[in-house]
Amino acid sequence: MPTITEIVLAAIAILAVTAIALLVAPTFLWVRRRFARAGEQQQEPKTEGTLDPKAIARELVVRTAGQTVDDDGQDTAAPLGPAAADPTLEDRIIRIVSWAFLMAVAVFAAASGLWAANLAAIVILIAVTGEVLLILQDVVPRTPLRALRGPLQGVLALAFAAAIVYLTGGFESPFTFTFPLIVGAGALLVAPRIALILAILATAAYLGAGLAVDQTPETGPLVQMLVNLTGLYLLAYIGASVGREQRRARDAAIRMSTVDALTGLYNRTFFFSALEREIARGDRSGRAFCLVMLDLDDLKSVNDRFGHVAGDQVLRNVADTIRGGVRKIDVAARYGGDEFVALLPETDPTGGWVLAEKIRLTVAEQGMPGIDPTPTVSVGVVSYPADGRSADALLVSADRAMYASKRGGKNRVARATAEPMVVAIESHEGGRSREADRAG
Repeated sequence: MPTITEIVLAAIAILAVTAIALLVAPTFLWVRRRFARAGEQQQEPKTEGTLDPKAIARELVVRTAGQTVDDDGQDTAAPLGPAAADPTLEDRIIRIVSWAFLMAVAVFAAASGLWAANLAAIVILIAVTGEVLLILQDVVPRTPLRALRGPLQGVLALAFAAAIVYLTGGFESPFTFTFPLIVGAGALLVAPRIALILAILATAAYLGAGLAVDQTPETGPLVQMLVNLTGLYLLAYIGASVGREQRRARDAAIRMSTVDALTGLYNRTFFFSALEREIARGDRSGRAFCLVMLDLDDLKSVNDRFGHVAGDQVLRNVADTIRGGVRKIDVAARYGGDEFVALLPETDPTGGWVLAEKIRLTVAEQGMPGIDPTPTVSVGVVSYPADGRSADALLVSADRAMYASKRGGKNRVARATAEPMVVAIESHEGGRSREADRAG
């Protein structure tokens, strides 16, 4: 007949194995997906230094709070409006709670005199934990290691909780509430799967610290342990649920602030941030890129003849064409009204011209049922740094190029520094080729 200690030790082993399995499971799923896609069409490679939409969205959120962040992650003062939220609030709360708890433990341990025999060990534990916490919060440089601060602080908190419980009486320690506190707070900040892993690790640490003090606990401490574990998992569930909804609301707010509601493309604000980042990257590395500006021809007449609903559908169709024509590393946005822009990193003028002509031809050929004449677009193509070394200069050049295509007869592509010319473009429509106007 196994003893209670053996059963609890077996439970700890099972919990540890479960936590490890949950941690490594995504890796196996990733490997399986990679092999499953091996026979599919090879995806477009992502070039080094390309734009990260999530990073740009985070930058916009930080700017809303009155700050800007450069490519090296440094904050610079640039008040752009009233602060809507403090992006550093979570870090500050963690910092305050961590240091306040360490000081409270030191005061309780020294003032109560209940653990006089272990007081020196408790003081050393608090000092070492505080030192490691200081390194994680303020000393770790801005490297990929900095992204591990959160998980490392969680492991440190569990290790401190297990050690303080061990030094203050095991299952009868007044600090056993630390485990539910850590899990509940952590569950608010991480994904539900990580919250479950945190709860499992906290359970293993709690049982291990208690059994290290008393290997044959009586009924009272065991009941207290079960009550604490029940609270731990309930807090994990509540924290994970609330945190998930908060993240959904935050993601929805970010999407609303960066995506145009009508077309689903990025909006003007997001595009300007992406353009500024790409210019800064180009200044450092010498890489060139292209900027394409498109204007829908005669949208007003479509609205007047067929209604604004039809005009909105034309805008959505053009947006879908642009979205289907650009690469994953490109940034396509609705610039305003019936104008669209596309930022093409690491693209030479020829590549930008090919994409612009492809989009122009697709819009002209696909048409829209019930709309006659078929909607078309006038396109301007410019490149960095030849046509401008700042965002304003590039957009002025792109606008000039786009209006050059309109003056040349619309439904064509133009550059700001060239005169329109006619180029033969093959179009297999009805078995005949046709001449397509291209402004050069």
